[in-house]
Amino acid sequence: MPSGKGIYNPVVNKPTIVYHADWGSKPSKRWCAKATLGADGHYSVSEPAKVGELESLLSDLRREAGVLGTIFAGFDFPIGIPAHYAERAGISRFREFLPLLGAGVWKDFYSVCDKPRDISVHRPFYPMSSKKGSLRQHLFDAHEVKTIEDLLRICERGGGGGQRQAGSLFWTLGAKAVGKAALNGWEHVLVPALIDNSVRLWPFDGKLESLFQPGRTVIAETYPAECYSWFPGDPLLSKTDIKCRRNFGSRLLFWATANGVAVEPRLKTAIEAGFPDGEDDAFDAVIGLFGMIQLCLGLRDSGEPDDESIREIEGWILGRYALSQKCQSTIPPPPTQTSHFGSVGRPIAARLPCSSAQSPKPPPSRTCRNTPSCARC
Repeated sequence: MPSGKGIYNPVVNKPTIVYHADWGSKPSKRWCAKATLGADGHYSVSEPAKVGELESLLSDLRREAGVLGTIFAGFDFPIGIPAHYAERAGISRFREFLPLLGAGVWKDFYSVCDKPRDISVHRPFYPMSSKKGSLRQHLFDAHEVKTIEDLLRICERGGGGGQRQAGSLFWTLGAKAVGKAALNGWEHVLVPALIDNSVRLWPFDGKLESLFQPGRTVIAETYPAECYSWFPGDPLLSKTDIKCRRNFGSRLLFWATANGVAVEPRLKTAIEAGFPDGEDDAFDAVIGLFGMIQLCLGLRDSGEPDDESIREIEGWILGRYALSQKCQSTIPPPPTQTSHFGSVGRPIAARLPCSSAQSPKPPPSRTCRNTPSCARC
């Protein structure tokens, strides 16, 4: 088992419900998946579905979990702001900044700029549409930066070990654009949720292990693409290809069996079919959920550095390891592990190439789980 400050006691502190939503600015692109803790201490995972009414999303989960149940909810949109922007805007704490949005000097924050001259610290997102002439340089100039790096949070910058660079919060065009989805999530999920004193926002409200308490709802930022490498094997070639999703899904089923996670029949059918309903959105909803379960079972650290700017301003992507740490100490080994439900004596996942239909086989034995081998090892 990996060691680190982000680990909590998986026997005592298991969340009652683990919920993950793959997020988009359009309702058709928002899919979710859920795991429920049984009386036997095992999680049972249900099939993915479209996200319902945003206003009642967390209250519906609370009714299901009960008054004393613990909810762990992950959302695939940025939760935090770049330090460079925070300094220019005079923001010292993201948690205190959120309730201000939509009123006073921040009344236009949720409105994406259509023209370069409208971009400001109080209205930082651009452009509204993909019309000709919308350039990233407009965003750079307005935010007084030279490159995209200053508009990325530390956890979004990617780097060695196979970490992918995420998109900038403020740029709203392209396949990696997250700005409009973030605005939707902040306005309709985060801000209303934080009115409830039982809701905690990780990592702003403390270490993950300290937040899982009876009656609490813990919200965290996820990035499904980060989780692809958590299930050892060859890289996922294309999440938009049904054959690739189907073959990658066999690793999820193998991992679930090895770790005592029950996969409900309809989900098993969806995985084996390559997620024909919901396609890559449903696929990412399930991948992110399985990644969250890894943390709930104590198999992975939450990953955030011990840094004040991370805790107060930028936030962190759940489970992403900081590149400043040494590869040997931050990336857990892939060999056979002991499940919290007993000695399994099998590898946690299988190497199953996207183009292959072969039976699962144990991954090669090496310290670093990255594929291909981490350049730092």
